[in-house]
Amino acid sequence: MTILSEQYTLSNGVEIPKLGLGTWFIADDEAPQAVRDAVEIGYRNLDTAQAYGNERGVGEGVRTSGAARDELFVSTKLAAEIKDYDEAVAAIDGSLTTMGLDHVDLMLIHSPQPWGDFRGGDYFEGNRAAWRALEDAYRAGKVRSVGVSNFQQQDVENILDGCTVAPQVNQLLVHAGNTPTDLVSYCESKNILVEAYSPIAHGAVLDNKELQAMAARYGVSVPQLCIRYTLQLGTVSLPKTANPEHMRSNAAVDFTISGSDMAALRALTAQDYGEASVFPVYSGR
Repeated sequence: MTILSEQYTLSNGVEIPKLGLGTWFIADDEAPQAVRDAVEIGYRNLDTAQAYGNERGVGEGVRTSGAARDELFVSTKLAAEIKDYDEAVAAIDGSLTTMGLDHVDLMLIHSPQPWGDFRGGDYFEGNRAAWRALEDAYRAGKVRSVGVSNFQQQDVENILDGCTVAPQVNQLLVHAGNTPTDLVSYCESKNILVEAYSPIAHGAVLDNKELQAMAARYGVSVPQLCIRYTLQLGTVSLPKTANPEHMRSNAAVDFTISGSDMAALRALTAQDYGEASVFPVYSGR
């Protein structure tokens, strides 16, 4: 599981592990053990959000994991509804208090629009206001790096046009069957690292016959193929699970997908998210 020791370097020089643990849908009371299990297996990248309702538990897991704080890369996200400087300042401090940490390694604006208006109205000014709060937290050492999530090109450009600290990360829905190639390329051109959330498409791709056949050729599982795909795209991969066996399996991706198979995976369209389609990020907007 050499992937657990591999890192990217963000534009500000901060190192981030290539494989992380996503914690969406992990209950707050289950999060401490999930984090401790992940750290014991070798994970060093842990991702949460205000919206997940488990920052307290993730923070407890970090503090009780037995790993030194500077060995772990902890991310959280500013709630998508916060489009105001003062509210953002309070929420950033609130996350640190809730987690029991004096800093996080990465904080993102969770979405360019509130979830109730996802891909809807114009929140450019509100995003710039929230970004100023992140910049101030960055300069104060409360966050070691800053970024965005679910931001399309025009949303990123809005931040770049007025920022004093450029986003270092854009966390996006990226998986075999949904590869936003142009947006990933744009982020790369701006030295913004893409993180791939839901690299296994919330589990919906497990029954895809093309992926099953390709995985069989490599002697791996469909989740392993999907995680490896996002890693070979040059993104951070953030599969989410509270199951230690799945954590181990997700990290057993020391194989290489061929160029022709990578091209086939990039071209694949498979966006059936099952019951998860009710969530804005899976709605196709």
